Amino acid sequence: MKFFLKEIALKPYSREFHLITNSIILDFPEIKEIQNGQLQVFIKHTSASLTINENADDTIRTDFENYFNVMIPESASYYKHSFEGPDGMPAHIKLSLLGSSVQIPISKGKLNLGIWQGIYLCEHRNCGGGR
Repeated sequence: MKFFLKEIALKPYSREFHLITNSIILDFPEIKEIQNGQLQVFIKHTSASLTINENADDTIRTDFENYFNVMIPESASYYKHSFEGPDGMPAHIKLSLLGSSVQIPISKGKLNLGIWQGIYLCEHRNCGGGR
């Protein structure tokens, strides 16, 4: 049984939902060596998240961003945590709802995602920086 552990750095992304499947595949060439296994991707931040969803239509990612901004507004009067600015507390809530990791099966050296599935980096801060 083989195990690989690697840390990668993603470039800074704007606030929205970004498809990063190809970046993950390029940064983990070891996937090709695995016949049956699992990839776990974990983000070490508290204001960005990961999820798996539609990989073909960009408007879906825009709709996600718009929906989350309505559901979890900035500068709500009930937020106590405001040290990081108006996007800070909403970013933490969005992370808690979506999660900080995804797991994808590996079969015959490839991610075993559905034909319409991709890995999203969900950047919830206006200026989140590299992840």
